[in-house]
Amino acid sequence: MTVTIRDVARASGVHVSTVSRTFSAPHMVNAATRTRVLTVAEELGYRPNRAARALTTGRTHNLGLIVADIANPFFPPLIKAAHAAARQRDYHLFVADTDEEPAAEEELVQAFSKQVDGLVLCSPRSSNKALERLAERVPFVVINRRLRGAATVLMDVGHGARLAVEHLAGLGHRRVALVSGPAGSWTSAEIRTAAEQVAGIELVVIGPNAPTERGGFAAAQRVRDAGVTGVLAYNDLVAIGLIEGLGELGLAVPEDVSVVGIDDIVPGRLNRPKLTTVAMPTAAAGRLAVDLLIQEVSATTSLETRLVIRDSTAPPR
Repeated sequence: MTVTIRDVARASGVHVSTVSRTFSAPHMVNAATRTRVLTVAEELGYRPNRAARALTTGRTHNLGLIVADIANPFFPPLIKAAHAAARQRDYHLFVADTDEEPAAEEELVQAFSKQVDGLVLCSPRSSNKALERLAERVPFVVINRRLRGAATVLMDVGHGARLAVEHLAGLGHRRVALVSGPAGSWTSAEIRTAAEQVAGIELVVIGPNAPTERGGFAAAQRVRDAGVTGVLAYNDLVAIGLIEGLGELGLAVPEDVSVVGIDDIVPGRLNRPKLTTVAMPTAAAGRLAVDLLIQEVSATTSLETRLVIRDSTAPPR
């Protein structure tokens, strides 16, 4: 027989409305009572009817997460953490990929707006004006982008970029290339602003570039022609592609050129040489974004980044 909400209430010794709130608004239920109700529900095999609950509460308990490129190893830890945070709060999380296309991003936001209670936009590519317009359709939290009036989670890439360039300067590099990311990227602009603040460095900006290994590989010739001894890349994928491209041009890393990436993805740790990089708190960002979305908190939070020194940097010849 199907277990009903009344069965759970009777077995828990509480009113039906308390069971309902435990699933629809858990923050409104005493912790001990909530634990007892959830335990009984699990023992009885009770599962709330989401469709019925949506009709009475106006909430679907569905969330959306839109990322710029799901193939980029930067995103899976963030997606996994966001999914776990949503599931812990009894929400379903749907993930979509824009393939770095602003138009696809806007279409997805519009499609999701009718099916979810809110969205997390990670590294969005749309303009601020477009995002502000879309925010009128559905609540969302933005990761790695400042947007007026929206809750934002920022991984402090500027601080990490400054540490990276200071590391190169400390090794003795004086002419450093910044292999930037896509045109209009907030992250790329933050990296450049921070890198330009490091004293004693002549910064050569090479870009825009695709945020992929292919983008880094294609930039190798321009890096060689720039006559630099150190490079900060937009992300680890660009750095890995750049190292391969420099190798084909006869330049060794780090003997001829030192390279620093950003993100600290797994392939960078497996690359040869192992990649010096800026570690980004992706999992923490995913969890926090979901929490802000569910709690409907409009705040800007910045998460700390750190430099991880490995084998791709050394003093210049």
